[in-house]
Amino acid sequence: MKQFLGFIGKIILVLLLSAFAFDFIYTFVFSQSNTRNKVEQVINSKNQNYDVIILGTSRANNHFVSELFEKKGLKTFNYGMSGAHLFETSLLLKLMIERGWKIKNILLEADLNLSNEKRDDGTFGRFMPFMHQSEIITQHFKKEPDFTELYFVPFYRYIQFDSKVGFRAFYKTLAQEPTNTLANKGYYPLGTNPKANMKNNIESLEPLRNRYFEEIKKICKSNGINLIAVTTPMCSKVKGMDYFKKVKKFYPEIKEYEHVVQGDEYFSSCGHLNDKGARLFTTIIINDLVLLKNEK
Repeated sequence: MKQFLGFIGKIILVLLLSAFAFDFIYTFVFSQSNTRNKVEQVINSKNQNYDVIILGTSRANNHFVSELFEKKGLKTFNYGMSGAHLFETSLLLKLMIERGWKIKNILLEADLNLSNEKRDDGTFGRFMPFMHQSEIITQHFKKEPDFTELYFVPFYRYIQFDSKVGFRAFYKTLAQEPTNTLANKGYYPLGTNPKANMKNNIESLEPLRNRYFEEIKKICKSNGINLIAVTTPMCSKVKGMDYFKKVKKFYPEIKEYEHVVQGDEYFSSCGHLNDKGARLFTTIIINDLVLLKNEK
């Protein structure tokens, strides 16, 4: 019996030491990379200086063409992330501030993402390698129900979020395999999809007095950043468009652009503009921002 228990103890010890070793190796590799996704690019960056930072979900990532801002002399990067919720958007902004970034304007897509305060596991997973490197990350995640095991159990977070920071991502990061995530200054253009479903139903969505939107507002105010929050276009056949009226009641300061692009030929799907539509939309936004600037 003693031999059996000793054998089991040795197995547990080997597994524990292996977990610590793998945790250290994975963390070291991810901490050296800043070219594969927007999260690691921010975390591993030095202080930056931007005229315009774009934040939000895929409806920011696919809708705001950084190049068009740059042509107006505005240094710009699109940090919109597909699938992200305001939970991750707020954290990304906190990390920019923690790293001493100087930002004049935040252009924030604030529409459908106001309807929840949950994390998005796909985007959330990209922060996992850096949990022990930043008190900002630790505090942001601390109230999550699985924080204890993610933070204290070695290598558990890499197993739990294998699709984002597992072996495949580790290998590609180690091999410095390039991605297109940071191309086009963060803007990701979509093509025209003739088979796309140009109908959508958002009747079940209800905007919230969103905690993370409130955080973003406070961060911008305390750091002298001009926050421009906007809604973004939807295709013509959407049920529940009164959602945007509810958004306006909660947050009158959010500028309404959900109707400015007319014609489904400008959409790749009902909630996402194609490149042609994104360029039209971005031009409208830039012209409005110039008018606002002149008014000031």
